[in-house]
Amino acid sequence: MNQPTENLQSRYSLPAEWESQSMVQLTWPHEETDWAEMLDEVYECFIHIAREVAKRERLLVVTPHPARVEEQLRQAGVQMEHVTLFQCPTNDTWARDHGFITVLQVDKTQVDELTRNSAAWASSTRQLVNLSTKIHLDFCFNGWGMKFASNLDNQINSRLHKAGVVEGEYVDCLDFVLEGGSIESDGAGTLLTTSHCLLAPNRNARYTTKEALEQKFCECFGTRQVLWLDHGYLAGDDTDSHVDTLARLCPDDTIAYVQCTEKTDEHYTELHLMEEQLKTFRTLDGRPYRLVPLPMTDAVVEDGERLPATYANFLIMNGAVLYPTYNQPEKDTLAGKQLQSIFPDHEVVGIDCRALIRQHGSLHCVTMQYPI
Repeated sequence: MNQPTENLQSRYSLPAEWESQSMVQLTWPHEETDWAEMLDEVYECFIHIAREVAKRERLLVVTPHPARVEEQLRQAGVQMEHVTLFQCPTNDTWARDHGFITVLQVDKTQVDELTRNSAAWASSTRQLVNLSTKIHLDFCFNGWGMKFASNLDNQINSRLHKAGVVEGEYVDCLDFVLEGGSIESDGAGTLLTTSHCLLAPNRNARYTTKEALEQKFCECFGTRQVLWLDHGYLAGDDTDSHVDTLARLCPDDTIAYVQCTEKTDEHYTELHLMEEQLKTFRTLDGRPYRLVPLPMTDAVVEDGERLPATYANFLIMNGAVLYPTYNQPEKDTLAGKQLQSIFPDHEVVGIDCRALIRQHGSLHCVTMQYPI
């Protein structure tokens, strides 16, 4: 981080996704992206997401063509009073990975009191955070290890900050590669991630061990423990196994995860090993997590390639959970029921994401939430 980093564990806290949000960002597809050959299909999906977001909170849309997108949204009945359009050149649409990762500044005196009692930290940190100070961390996005062009997407955050679209302080972290889809936070000091992605040599050559990365996360996010998944993958995944395609931290010490029960499926062994590792994870106060399985989708194949369809790629919002569906009625319904069991007070809404999966991503991948 290009600012003093002394004792940042006592200064920063990375909110959980289910905490109160001020807005959600979408980076809109256009004819100069990989969506060029299927724009009508992907527009339909993005408009559906935009409509559901704008019902509940502010929506930020980043696009090179704001007038065109405004017309699309108006015609679709999106609540435009909740929409902010920002003109900006872009390479692609994966806001989860090129967007800001926002932390909240913690009052030092309150943290000193909490750290004397680890149980209090785990249960009450969020209540003691000074919510008036948001810190937007701008990490480097290198196209998932230099697989795809990212030069324009990597400038979106600084442009948003300079234009005053995003409220809060800006911190340049562009010397460190980190994608939002690669980490999960419970808001109380625990981070969930995958070793396959975070230790990939195409990300950060200077951080070659879990210990080095844990120290970096402590500095940036106030992390107190990192849960490393060493197993699990999805065929067709470009991200080197982002955790948000496999397992998600949820309220009340719950982890939702993709479960494969079909032994003939190519994912069975790795996802079974992931499930067994999840059973060994413990909260900061030593308790096992409540594990809620999400079904493995039936194979989605295009041009002979299996695509990384997953129900774990859901978005938690104010009062709602948006989750991807794939025109697989039985499994789409089961996934929704499982998510409803985790979020009983939320409206659980399915969004047809067959268009998104054709570019190897899904609903969580195209969104990024901002805390209040």
